[in-house]
Amino acid sequence: MGDPFGEVTSVSWFGRIRNALAGVLVGLAVVLAMVAVLFWNEGRAVTTARSLAEGARSVVSVPAAKVDRAYEGRLIHVSGSLTASEGLVDEDFGVAAKGVRLVRTVEMFQWVEHSKSETTTKVGGGEETVTTYSYAKEWQGRPVSSAEFKQPQGHENPPMGLESRSFQIGEAGLGAFVLRKPVLDLIGNSDTLVLPPSQEAATQDAFTGSQRVSISDGRIVLGANPAAPAIGDYRIGYRLVPLGEVSVVGKQQAAGLAPYQTLAGDKLLMVDIGAVPADKMFANSVAANTIVTWLLRAGCLVLLAVGFGLVLSPLGVLADAIPFVGSIVRMGTGLIAFVLALLVGSATISVAWFWYRPALAAGIAIAGLAAAFVLTWIGRRRAAAAPGAGAAA
Repeated sequence: MGDPFGEVTSVSWFGRIRNALAGVLVGLAVVLAMVAVLFWNEGRAVTTARSLAEGARSVVSVPAAKVDRAYEGRLIHVSGSLTASEGLVDEDFGVAAKGVRLVRTVEMFQWVEHSKSETTTKVGGGEETVTTYSYAKEWQGRPVSSAEFKQPQGHENPPMGLESRSFQIGEAGLGAFVLRKPVLDLIGNSDTLVLPPSQEAATQDAFTGSQRVSISDGRIVLGANPAAPAIGDYRIGYRLVPLGEVSVVGKQQAAGLAPYQTLAGDKLLMVDIGAVPADKMFANSVAANTIVTWLLRAGCLVLLAVGFGLVLSPLGVLADAIPFVGSIVRMGTGLIAFVLALLVGSATISVAWFWYRPALAAGIAIAGLAAAFVLTWIGRRRAAAAPGAGAAA
């Protein structure tokens, strides 16, 4: 980091109160949005789970060597090695490869602004923030606007004239089947494509710009000295999704595969790398659905806590008239926000379960009531038996 630049800003107590009151509206909006997302997430999870269960019951594994018209329109599972008659070419730099997808990643050497802030609360409730800005030269895959820097002079970035791109074949063969864009888009597992030094001549012929072209560490570098890049130099790397063995689950449509519409609501089209049995593919998708469901639940609960924290934030600002009191109040409001997030989040999930899974939710509720009744009955029996046992002794 170099060229540090400091800035001090102050906000009065009344200004902080105004900001906190505006934050209440933002907090309420966040709470309402997270309640809606939590409710939607439960419905999404149920629909996906039912669709996967329906697909697992109806899928048929077929050989890739022949397209059997008897399975037209049905959900099938097929595995085999991919083939392609066309290659992949990035004509801008003369890079060619055989595979499913060639991904070009462009980075430009640019100035980047970094900031670090320290805020202190003053007696009377005001706040003072000291922000230190520093500037460094870094490789970045997006244009960084130096006009927005706090100190743009001496840190100017040129416009980024090159961009990252993806090149994909139009179709691939899987035995007798033909895979097109919907399936090819789902094939991942890319590897770094290391460009050999011999690529330099082809890239020099293809590149129409004025910068010097060289190959360094398996990547294209546009600049006078690859070992000492200057602002405005480019570094271009590639990743390749190779042709290999894949497994696909989808609707047989002529000689191709397409999304299969389930009665439960989802469309099924799945791709795995390698020879993966159908039951394993469905098991993986079920596990992924569970992970996504819990990640969304956790994320929504965190944002609910943030939303309630914003709603309660005026209390902490009001108490900041005496700084240490404000810290104590904020600890309390933070705990309250956390508890409210758990209560509202749990209630939303419970209501969603009754909405989307009424039979299962009712069964759980009945089981819970039955367990509570049995435990209460046992407790009363023991309480009634206790005096008799004492008298006998």
